[in-house]
Amino acid sequence: MRNIFLVYMPPGNAEAMVHYEDTIKTRVPFARVAKFLTQDARSRLDQVFGGRPMAVWGSAGGKANRAKFDRMQQGDEILIVEGDRIKLIGHIALKLENADLSRELWKPLRGNIGATWELVYFIANPRELDVPFVEFNRLFEYADEFRLRGLTAIAEDRLDRFYARYDDLYSVLVRIKSGEPVATKPTLVATRATEPPAPPAVELEPEDVDELIASPEVSDHAKMQWKLARLGLKAGERIWIPTADQTRLRKLFDFDQCDRQFTAGIDLPHSYVENIDVVWKQEFRIDAAYEVENLTAIYSGLLRFADLTILAPNTIYPMFIVAQAARKGQVRDQLRRPAFRQLKLADKVCFLSYETVDEIDGFFSGAASGLNIDLINGKAEALL
Repeated sequence: MRNIFLVYMPPGNAEAMVHYEDTIKTRVPFARVAKFLTQDARSRLDQVFGGRPMAVWGSAGGKANRAKFDRMQQGDEILIVEGDRIKLIGHIALKLENADLSRELWKPLRGNIGATWELVYFIANPRELDVPFVEFNRLFEYADEFRLRGLTAIAEDRLDRFYARYDDLYSVLVRIKSGEPVATKPTLVATRATEPPAPPAVELEPEDVDELIASPEVSDHAKMQWKLARLGLKAGERIWIPTADQTRLRKLFDFDQCDRQFTAGIDLPHSYVENIDVVWKQEFRIDAAYEVENLTAIYSGLLRFADLTILAPNTIYPMFIVAQAARKGQVRDQLRRPAFRQLKLADKVCFLSYETVDEIDGFFSGAASGLNIDLINGKAEALL
């Protein structure tokens, strides 16, 4: 269970707003902070941010703040609250105590030369929200008039009750902001009784592996994974593909730009995500999930998406079944199963045909960027 921290900014605090613009909205180049960091810290930031500019914030030292700072771990959520509005949410990528780095990033503007904010935290996936803080109070069972001061950590009993009912805090807050209903986790999970048993494992000799990789069925599936992975890079995404499939893509297409590990801090048990065929992601969030169904039964991909929906009913990232256009009817038929209908899975899952992926891949063949998830969503087909 991840911690949740809140940082309070008094409304109209000019110094705080200047620093917010400088190191949160504008973000900080890696080169600016590198000389203040240990080799281990530089390596960890490079692993998370890949050299991209980073959002950074800090709190003043002191006994109360330091006790909360000591609880911070990578993947914990942090919210910045200005007055009565939630201004931003993100995840802790790295924390460190460093007065010299603080003086480099946040120079006092009002003559208090000795002021430092040496409890420094790097924030991954910073996303601005503008949600009334009272909505947060209600989610965590605080009184509506509860007010923050400085750095606050949510108590463990409140975290337990929240995560027992809800999944991803960001998705919940986005739903509240847009006026959409917020779902709670169901007490019962969907049955897998209709899924046939897995076939017995077969040991392959090294020479058999080459033959398997060369088979048309495997190649078509791998080709779609490869194309979706390449498109994700052009959309500015990081790519996750199951570990075994990464080896195959390296051998078939000399493609070696996947994350080696699935990042901690994403709001799901890894076992439910790591076997999805292609995931577009950022440091601590999923942006899109793709299940490629070449010759396998359509329901296998839908079952994975059903698991995600049960575990995290408020998720807002798109999920796609990718298959030949002729199989769209099969996907629609499978979505009529009672378990999938109960989860309203057809509202969340779209169909993306091989032909459409080929079309998008061809259009962006000469481009290194310019693609985004909205374009993929626009090309995908609804299954209602």
